[in-house]
Parts: sequence; C-alpha cells; structure tokens
Amino acid sequence: MIITYDIHELAPYINWAYFFFAWQVKNEEEKARLRQEAETFLTQWEGHYHAYALFELFEANSDEDDIVVRGERIFQPHRIPCLRQQQGEPPYLCLSDFVSPQNISLTIPERNSPTRSLSHLLPLTSRIGIFTTSADMGLETDFDADPYQKMMAQLLADRLAEAAAERMHEQVRKDFWGYAKEEQLTIPEMLVEKFQGIRPAVGYPSLPDTSLNFVLDELIDMKQIGIRLTESGAMKPHASVSGLMMAHPQARYFNLGKIGEDQLQDYACRRGLPVEVCRKFLAANL
Repeated sequence: MIITYDIHELAPYINWAYFFFAWQVKNEEEKARLRQEAETFLTQWEGHYHAYALFELFEANSDEDDIVVRGERIFQPHRIPCLRQQQGEPPYLCLSDFVSPQNISLTIPERNSPTRSLSHLLPLTSRIGIFTTSADMGLETDFDADPYQKMMAQLLADRLAEAAAERMHEQVRKDFWGYAKEEQLTIPEMLVEKFQGIRPAVGYPSLPDTSLNFVLDELIDMKQIGIRLTESGAMKPHASVSGLMMAHPQARYFNLGKIGEDQLQDYACRRGLPVEVCRKFLAANL
C-alpha cells in the first residue's frame, strides 16, 4: 500500500530533538528561533512537496536466525537473514526471536511442565510488516543555490521521512494490521515508543546491514515511491527510511554490538554473498 502525506499531516509527528541535534543547537532560545524558522519553511512547502509511505504485511516465520516471508504476490518465500547478539549479558537477541518459529505449537505449556520457563520466549506472531518512507527528491535538489536553505531542506526532509514512518506505523497498528486497535497514545508518547511492537530500521543497531534493502526491495518494490538503491544498498533520496514492523508484545530494540568471524561466515552463507562482501557491509560490527 502507498500513502501520500501532506506536510501539515506530518508536522505534528516531527521529532524536533533530532532536528536540533543535527544543527548542534543546545540553547533553548536558539532552539525556539530555529524551530519557528523551520515551521515557516514547512508552511511554504505545503502543497509543493510531500512524503510517502509504502508498506505491505506478510505471513512470516522464523527459521533460526532468518525470518522467512511469504505473500500472495511473491513467487517463493524470501529469507531476511538477521544477526544475533554475541556479547554482553543474556538473552542474546535476534529479531527473528519475535516471530513464530516454523513447525512449532504456540500452546503455552502447563504450569508444571519442564518447558514452562521457556513459555515467555515463545513468539506469538506469524506476521511482519515491511516498509519504506521517503520525502520528495526536490527537497534535496531545489535549494542548491543557497547553502543555508539547502541544509534546512535536507534536515527537514529527514524529519519528514521519519515522521511519515511514525504516522504510517500508527495507522498500521490501529487499522491496517489492527493488532492495537484500542491504542490511545499521544504523539509525544509515540515518539518515545510506548506502543506495542517495534519498527527496526535498516542500518540501525539491530539491523545494521544496509544491503538488506535489496531483499526488502524485492518484496515491496521501493521505486513505487521514487526510491532507488546504490551499490551498497543505501537509499536515494537520502531522506528515506526502511525496515520491519513487528507486533510481538515483548519485542524490543537492542544493539547488536560486535560479532565474531564464525557469525560473519554463517551470515554470508545465509545472505548468499561472499564473506568479504559481507565484511564490508558489517565492518562496524566486526
């Protein structure tokens, strides 16, 4: 599904803390001045620029550290290889933990069952969402003549793409997927992630390999909203976000951290890529 957002619809979902951080502004008066100026830009852009969301819901199961995705419009199951934490304190998490395993009963064991202690780990969902959002490319190209306006446009475009992801995720939770129909969160509560489930983004700590965008692209066809991928899987326009939506009540974000050579080789095998190619994609985690 494709959703086109007007700027005024997304403005309340902008997380201004990240905008101020990008400008390296800490003074409150300066923050107020900068926000007022940014909101003036947003008002001027209304009707000229938009942001877009593209998402689809898929049946899914975990197969060890892979998420296996199936859907009516894909000819065969696709695997999304994930990575598991190897350092720190247990549990050592992997995003596949939050999806129902293949060929397993989800019946919670009896109270005295020897497996009762594992029941809280059983994933309860056999569905995931895959999404991408983006802002109009013009926000990156139409202000080249003025360095300040160009900077402002690029940073606001980033915020609009993130705001589109926030708004889309709300609509998915309450309407399209509907696993949280009764949710009554304020926008500030959403921005600190008080909702059920998670929205891990490609390139972020739990899903660091940007080349996974090629897998997601095969599933949802990102060019439908004007996104193209570079050789490394980075998205153009730069003001774009992609990732997964997971509904498990216990799902949470985590930092993958460092992985060992054994997991790198296993991951490369599951990705179907040479080890040295994956080494480049995961350099920061080695």
